[in-house]
Amino acid sequence: MGPSTQRLELITVGRSSVDLYGEQVGGRLEATGSFAKYVGGSPTNTAVGAARLGLNAGLVTRVGADHMGRFIAEELVWEGVDTHSVIADPERLTALVILGIRDRESFPLIFYRENCADMALDAGDLDRAWIERAGAVLINGTHLSTTGTFEASMTAARWCKAAGGRVIFDIDYRPVLWGLTERDMGENRFVAHDAVTERLQQVLPLCDLIVGTEEEIHILGGDIDTIAALRAIRDRSDATIVCKRGALGCSALAGPIPDSLDDGERGESFEIEVFNVLGAGDAFMAGFVRGWLRGEALATCCTWGNACGAIVVSRHGCAPAMPTWPELQLFLSKRDWPFRLRDAAALENLHWSTTRRRVHQNLTVLAVDHRSQFEDLAAELGVGLDRVARFKRLALDALDRVAGDSDEFGILLDGRFGADALAAAADRPYWIGRPIELPRSRPLDFEGGASLAAELRDWPLNHVIKCLVFYHPDDELELREAQERELLRLFDAARRTRHELLIEIILPEGMPSDSHTVARAIRRFYAIGIRPDWWKLEPQRDPAAWRHIEAAVREGDPECRGILLLGLSSPMDELIDSFPAAARSPLVKGFAVGRTIFYDVAREWMAGTIDDDAAIDALARRLSTLVEAWRKARECARPEVAA
Repeated sequence: MGPSTQRLELITVGRSSVDLYGEQVGGRLEATGSFAKYVGGSPTNTAVGAARLGLNAGLVTRVGADHMGRFIAEELVWEGVDTHSVIADPERLTALVILGIRDRESFPLIFYRENCADMALDAGDLDRAWIERAGAVLINGTHLSTTGTFEASMTAARWCKAAGGRVIFDIDYRPVLWGLTERDMGENRFVAHDAVTERLQQVLPLCDLIVGTEEEIHILGGDIDTIAALRAIRDRSDATIVCKRGALGCSALAGPIPDSLDDGERGESFEIEVFNVLGAGDAFMAGFVRGWLRGEALATCCTWGNACGAIVVSRHGCAPAMPTWPELQLFLSKRDWPFRLRDAAALENLHWSTTRRRVHQNLTVLAVDHRSQFEDLAAELGVGLDRVARFKRLALDALDRVAGDSDEFGILLDGRFGADALAAAADRPYWIGRPIELPRSRPLDFEGGASLAAELRDWPLNHVIKCLVFYHPDDELELREAQERELLRLFDAARRTRHELLIEIILPEGMPSDSHTVARAIRRFYAIGIRPDWWKLEPQRDPAAWRHIEAAVREGDPECRGILLLGLSSPMDELIDSFPAAARSPLVKGFAVGRTIFYDVAREWMAGTIDDDAAIDALARRLSTLVEAWRKARECARPEVAA
């Protein structure tokens, strides 16, 4: 572990796994055919949820020194969770959990935790100075089940408490993880066991906040009567006790235990369709603790916890379903959300846009995703299409030369001729886009057959879908509606498969246009429910056109990633001349240019008049020229952009 001086509001300790969530709903786990991969494990979920709600959160755990462990670590970094004490264990594998959604009451799950990395956590893994600077430490019941993890959890709690911090106990009772049920009974939430109760109660004198379901209160209190169990807990701890009650919300008890849970502090509860109850408790904890650590009233803490739980039960997955702070505020701002909450487009759009990875203030992209143009060139020169694939790999080498290790660069590549280059780009820090449209199609049609979602399932999640559409807002009605139906279908598929979407608009040749035309097209797409993450647009020399475009985007989707300029095979000097007008708009992040850069080079290389090194040199030189011109244009426009 390297040194860390950051003071965190919350450190969670314990489980960290990869959740493999069944994508088919309503059947037996045995009949599930595909799975979505998410970060999992209760303390890890809570750390992600807390970070999304604005808390400075960190995690203490072990993961395997394997692909799944790296996945968890990378996801945590993206989420803003401090990974100072996420330790890669070279001897053990990352824990896995396989989960299914059968109905509103049945959620089968199997824990693969035999000698897993996080259960090897011990007190020697803890950074005392880091923990003592934390405002609170959260420990959970699962990590009290073995001697080593018990000592790690208790040591972290004692250090934090002694330094003036607070201790939160998530009871987190899974009988199967204590060896009390068969391994295929992972969903079983309660088995009474005196030894478990005795072990859990050792934490109570340290606690400032205790959170659990009624079943978890029963195991901690040693009684299946909830009030009796709560009183047994109160005899051993002055902590605030929060009993989670599902659809009824929760009951928070800061003093003596009343005769009814209804007499506790309850906050507001929310009637939402239960799609997936797994992870709701971790979301509740994140929401409650966000308020509790920031000094909010108990009723507010309860409301925030209930709201976060309600949002997550409506979605697939645990950690990825956690709401962000803007999302929670939007949810609480109104009370007429649909019972089937995942149908609330405004909430889902905000969730998507506030959980995306990377923010690009500058992005310059080498576009070599062309297919028909390369096919035409190969046919003209009488060479095989294998030459096209080789050239696209050279284009990636040219981008490497210009970009270095910068993540402000990107590449557009197709799967037809650019598969090798796409695979090679996987280890680079670049923004990666791929085309989905059939070249030159109007009305719009797609590659990969009739099923867009099936095609996109084969794409890595960091690949951005690029769709070029030849569109004019004054197209004939039948043509316009046909294209819009396809774009709606694509937008739905992109969200379902968790891919960002870039829509490229090119106005058809011969149709009249003015400074409002592109903005009208953008407004039309927003009006019918299409919210791409990116726009790719033709250069506009008229500053008024950019003002209209910017207004359309800001009104339609304030969270839009931005706009990239396309080149349309323009000569280099003409394209550079168009940069100043675009650079004045903060929404224009850069360009995605292809033929202006590569076409002449590709012709020479495919004809055999230049070799690989000369091709790479020429591509890199042309790309560098555009990059420098764009940077200069942005620098000149900076005062205006900042204003």
